[in-house]
Amino acid sequence: MRILIVEDERRLAQTLGDLMDAQHYSVDLSYDGESGLDNALSGIYDAVILDVMLPKRNGFEIVRTMRAQGVKTPVLMLTARTQLDDRVSGLDAGADYYLTKPFQTQELLACIRAITRRQSNVEDNALTFGDLRLELASCQLSCGGKSIRLSKKEFEILSKLLANGSTVVTKEALLLSVWGYESNAEDNNVEVYISLLRRKLHHLNSRVTIKTLRMLGYQLEEGTAT
Repeated sequence: MRILIVEDERRLAQTLGDLMDAQHYSVDLSYDGESGLDNALSGIYDAVILDVMLPKRNGFEIVRTMRAQGVKTPVLMLTARTQLDDRVSGLDAGADYYLTKPFQTQELLACIRAITRRQSNVEDNALTFGDLRLELASCQLSCGGKSIRLSKKEFEILSKLLANGSTVVTKEALLLSVWGYESNAEDNNVEVYISLLRRKLHHLNSRVTIKTLRMLGYQLEEGTAT
């Protein structure tokens, strides 16, 4: 899963980024509301952690614009402002949860799990599809009584596919969500990891396959065991 953190306090942003990385999430950081909005509108993120008080655009404006443009990415708003009116404003603007600073690490992680669970096939801190189960905390992929650990890139690609179920995920979306905007990765990088994942699904004797749709991307399909 890929998370966007929009926070102008750079030390806090980096701390949050390190925390998300330790949980096997991929992370992008934005330090002002303008760049944060541009990134959020891309639709490649599984969740956005959004500060309220930001330079250029505040968090309320960002989430309102996201929802107005049809971006349904879950948003967790962070703020030092504790007034009830501010919390109500955040939720009314379209945020999924509102957490006040300072907060406990475990509460933040629980909030992320909760809001992403609503958007995907997350169940008990795992992604599931067909006979597959991917543990988010350990990168362990299991099918029946067999299991295998995925590399970081394999985990990120498969988690994106699992979260979308049978919906097509484009190569571009995988490149952006797994490698990020600053990477020089190309289509063949995705193809290499898709090939590795197919071998692992075969090893697990899973009924789930990764189907290639020419000029579109990839989707998961459940069929007969290999």
